[in-house]
Amino acid sequence: MKSDMIWTLVAFAFYLAGMLLIGAAYMKKTKSSEDFFLGGRGLNGWVAALSAQASDMSGWMLMGLPGAVYAFGTGQIWIAVGLLIGTILNWAIVSGRLRRYTIRANNSLTLPKYLENRFEDKHKIMLLVSSVAIVIFFLVYTASALSAGGKLFNSIFGIDYKICLTIGAVVILGYTFMGGFMAVCVTDFVQGLLMLAGVVTIPIIAFFLVGAGNVMDNITASGVEAHHYLNIFNDEKGQTLSAIDIISQLGWALGYFGMPHILVRFMAISSEKEVKKSRVIGCVWCAISLCFACFIAIVGRAYLVPALANNKSENVFIEMIQKVFNSDIGLPFVGGIFLCGILAAIMSTADSQLLVTASSVSEDIYHSCIAPKAESKKVLLVSRITVLAVAVVAYIIALDPNSSIMGLVSNAWAGLGASFGPIILMSLYWRRTNLAGAAAGVASGALSVIIWDYIPLAGGQTLGDKTGLYSLVVGFAVSLILIIIVSLCTKKPSEEMLKAFDDVKNGVNCGCDDNAERIIKNTVSLSPCFFIVLGCARIRVAKWILMICYFLSRYILLDFCT
Repeated sequence: MKSDMIWTLVAFAFYLAGMLLIGAAYMKKTKSSEDFFLGGRGLNGWVAALSAQASDMSGWMLMGLPGAVYAFGTGQIWIAVGLLIGTILNWAIVSGRLRRYTIRANNSLTLPKYLENRFEDKHKIMLLVSSVAIVIFFLVYTASALSAGGKLFNSIFGIDYKICLTIGAVVILGYTFMGGFMAVCVTDFVQGLLMLAGVVTIPIIAFFLVGAGNVMDNITASGVEAHHYLNIFNDEKGQTLSAIDIISQLGWALGYFGMPHILVRFMAISSEKEVKKSRVIGCVWCAISLCFACFIAIVGRAYLVPALANNKSENVFIEMIQKVFNSDIGLPFVGGIFLCGILAAIMSTADSQLLVTASSVSEDIYHSCIAPKAESKKVLLVSRITVLAVAVVAYIIALDPNSSIMGLVSNAWAGLGASFGPIILMSLYWRRTNLAGAAAGVASGALSVIIWDYIPLAGGQTLGDKTGLYSLVVGFAVSLILIIIVSLCTKKPSEEMLKAFDDVKNGVNCGCDDNAERIIKNTVSLSPCFFIVLGCARIRVAKWILMICYFLSRYILLDFCT
């Protein structure tokens, strides 16, 4: 084995051992199911923010997204734009209110349990429907993360894909099994920092190695026309992107409102003050990471000679790291650390997905439906067994080395976003939403995605392949419409349910900081003044500037003042 390969292996060994040690450390502190699923609602702002974003921006951010931009041009960055918009809106309008509502709704530990308590579901319809949707789509999502890990090890060390897949799965399973939620969050925090360091540092170094004056020529030499490739409204061949293409990419934003592994972080934050801190940190981290993930692809086109084949484009970041630190600079151990950043992205998502799926099975199905009188220690044991079972099934799905990371993530993201996004928003902001509407929304969202992506209804093609429209956009719209229609056509919510909604809105009996709530109300009161000024602005650019300033002051900059 070459010396640079040995140093890379040493870096990986140190990193993986560190993750397992964190899991072992928190195993002693995990004494109940609440500790295992939510860490006793004790997350501080930094850990909550980086954990939420790291669990969100999985291996696809360092492999799938750069790979798509590398292969098909900067027209693919609309996905990143959509994700950034979704991140900001999710932190702005969901994080604080969801945390309060889960406290008000009988201290709900999981998303399905929150929906059950929120809608006073005595027949456990929401619990079962939600849990089934989570298990189905998270199995695919977890499989995508494990597949990314297998491809990473295979690309670096040349070891058989299945062996690589097994190593990654065992480590992720190990610390998640032992330490539960806090182990996952602390490891995600470390992984989030490592991801950020890698995604910023590597493309900058590669850019200077290429030289600013050579970038355009090198991109053209790689086999694409640089001007077409760098046009965000074109594909790599110079053909203009259709409105459906751009809408489909921006539609990724809708998924954020329904991602259980992200929403559970909101539920676990210790206080309103920490929510506001997390909001700023999370949005800044996301903006930097997504920008540089796209930059990786652009610089990679200029830096890697010869160009990678399209079926190898997801390895662009791996190839850049190895070329920079093994060939050009000669620091293989440092390169190994940055390669661990890709592994960090993969692990930070897989561990969260394992935990959320386990919580749905053990807490929502076993504890709530099968054994409601079971002791917390027994539920904890079932949780750990479920983590093991889910990992095995996801491992089996991921055994195909030809599966696309981006494809798997896309399908799972659509399914979860369409199932839960609309009902989360409506449960938090529409007083009239009832149980029937909620159940219809979750079921229709999940089924719409399955039908759109998997059933060949258009001459042997799926509707997604035929139209090019992302299933999330369709499923989200169907779910939202049915929630409204069914809620209005059925019995209105009880007085108790309406009172709980008003309590959360007003910051009463829900763990809300009264001062924070007062500041929010005062800010809202400024909205009419803002829109009067906006209406007076006749220049379109000025309107956009005012709009941006408003949202920054309303949702982000305000946090520094409280």
